[in-house]
Amino acid sequence: MAGPLNGINIIEFAGIGPGPFCGMMLADQGATVTVLHRAGGAPDPRLALSRSRNLVEVDLKSPEGIETARNLVKNADGLIEGFRPGVMERLGLGPDILLGDNPKLVYGRMTGWGQSGPLASAAGHDINYISISGALHSFGRAGEKPTPPINMVGDFGGGGMMLALGMVSALLHAKTGGSGQVVDCAMTDGSAALMAMIFDFHNIGHWKDERGVNLLDTGAHFYDSYETSDGKFISIGSIEPQFYAQLREVAGLTEDSDFDAQMDPRQWSALKDKLTALFKTKTRSQWCDLMEGTDICFAPVLSLAEAKEHPHNVARETFVDVGGMKQPAPAPRYSVTVSDPPKRPA
Repeated sequence: MAGPLNGINIIEFAGIGPGPFCGMMLADQGATVTVLHRAGGAPDPRLALSRSRNLVEVDLKSPEGIETARNLVKNADGLIEGFRPGVMERLGLGPDILLGDNPKLVYGRMTGWGQSGPLASAAGHDINYISISGALHSFGRAGEKPTPPINMVGDFGGGGMMLALGMVSALLHAKTGGSGQVVDCAMTDGSAALMAMIFDFHNIGHWKDERGVNLLDTGAHFYDSYETSDGKFISIGSIEPQFYAQLREVAGLTEDSDFDAQMDPRQWSALKDKLTALFKTKTRSQWCDLMEGTDICFAPVLSLAEAKEHPHNVARETFVDVGGMKQPAPAPRYSVTVSDPPKRPA
């Protein structure tokens, strides 16, 4: 695969969720990623998390399979594994052995709780990892229980994406004269890092430690989603004064002095009620005609099917056809390096 990581060779031990996402990110950027999977356990070739890989069947319960894996890793730049702590060591494929074979190896370890700590050996899922990082507590509306943002924050943002950053950083270190090393990527750590700005706001007194009452968590009337007359939804993010002024102008609210109190949290609930009633007076399409493309900071809330067809996404080719299925395109993009389009695994 052409791309900025062309020439980098990664061995990925088959798993679910964040590990394959990290492998997808690296493969999308041009790395050669080979997935080792058990008999009958090949990743579904239709899925984005499987794309642009080489698939190799290996029996890690046999000495021959372990030797095959070890030999492949000897010639690799990096490795991705997502087992519980200790599993790779029991297989004879732990970092001590594989870094002994290949001192420049970047050994990427993807777990929920991390390789150490009192919870390291416990089972868990995204919802649990983002619970102890403070993230889940912050998602939801006022007076309601926490709402998991599907598995974006733990598995993918704080997990797979964080591991991809760690892998590339350690690969750069190894390629510029440093040694190989273990990258211990824990979703608890990663989701906490994603919350850095919110922790900052809380530390300096600009964020209340409760849901749905703050600037960015649906507390403010000018940063929320609203239902339209046809049962669809739009989103508003008019934070800056000039954007808020344009919202008022286009929505016919300039003369309503109640909206002068933009940054007074005591008025947010009443102003939200007014906007709720206002946005239900027109269809989503009608609001798009009035507001989309302006500085109001507006967008329609699109379904998965609709997102693939939005004119902006079509123009940027945000979704691409891979083997007959529309998938999110590789991101980010480069001004010089030309990357190959993603393809089904081989």
